[in-house]
Amino acid sequence: MTDVDFTEHFFTTADGPRLNWRDYPAIGPETGLPVLCLHGLTRNVKDFEDLAPMIAATGRRVIAVSARGRGRSDHDPVAERYQPPVYAGDILALMAEIDLPRAVFVGTSMGGLMTFIIAGLHPERIAAAVINDIGPEIAVEGLDRIKANVSSREPVSSWAEAAARTRQANLAAFPKRADDEAFWEDFAHKTWVERADGMIALAYDGALVAQMEDGAPLPDLWPFWTPFAEIPVLVVRGGISDLLTPATIAEMKRQKPDLRVVEVPDVGHAPFMTEPEAWTAIKALLADCD
Repeated sequence: MTDVDFTEHFFTTADGPRLNWRDYPAIGPETGLPVLCLHGLTRNVKDFEDLAPMIAATGRRVIAVSARGRGRSDHDPVAERYQPPVYAGDILALMAEIDLPRAVFVGTSMGGLMTFIIAGLHPERIAAAVINDIGPEIAVEGLDRIKANVSSREPVSSWAEAAARTRQANLAAFPKRADDEAFWEDFAHKTWVERADGMIALAYDGALVAQMEDGAPLPDLWPFWTPFAEIPVLVVRGGISDLLTPATIAEMKRQKPDLRVVEVPDVGHAPFMTEPEAWTAIKALLADCD
C-alpha cells in the first residue's frame, strides 16, 4: 500500500446501503477534472491504493468507491440488487451528492461495465474513460473462472493463509509473480479483512455468489459501446487475459477508430494499471483531456 493522504467518506444510497468512498486530493495545482475509480466484481477501494496516488500526483483529485457489498460499504439485504445497473445508479447519485458533474472514469472489469451503463444514460458525465480488461463481449472461459473463484469463500486464521489463498486464486493472472511474497501479501490485504472474531475473510458479501450462479445469459453489451464514439477511451488489456480477447478489442476499434489500446504483457485479468505499460498510456490520456 502506498502511504498517501486520503479521506474516508460514506454515502447513503436511495434504497439504504451506505457506500464507502475515498477522496485523494490533487497533489499540487489541479490540472484537470477529477478521476473516478470503479473496481471489479469482488474488489473494493483498496484496488486503487497504488494507482490513485500516482494519478493525484499529476494534479487530479481521485475518488474511489466501494460498491455495495464490498469493502466497508454496507451489504445489501436484497441480494437481487447486486447488479451493475444498480451500482451505476449509485455512482450517478454519489456524483450528484458531491457536486461532481463530470469526471474521467477508470473502470476495472465490473467497473468498466458500470462505465458502459453510465455512458448509455449520461454520456456527458464522462470526460474520458480508461476501461480495464473488459469489453462488450466477455469470454466464457474468463467468466467461468471468476464464478469458480467467488465460490471459494471460507475464512482463514492468518494473513499468511490469506496470501496463500490469494496466490492460488490469482497465480494464472500473475505468473511472473509466483515467488513474490510481498506482492501476494499486499494483494491479500487489498481483498481480505480481519473480522471481529480474529478470522480473516474475503471483503465482499457472499450473496454475490448466488447472483453469479443464476445462469442468466449476458445481455447484448455492444449498444453500450456506441456512446463512446465521442469520448476519449483507453482500453487496458492483460496480455494473457481470459476475459477480454484481441478479437473483441479489434471490433471495438473498428467501431471507434480513435480508440487507444495498451496491453500489459504476462498479466491476465486484470492489470492493476500501475504496470509501466498501462501507466504510461494512462498518463498520456490524462494529459490529452480536461
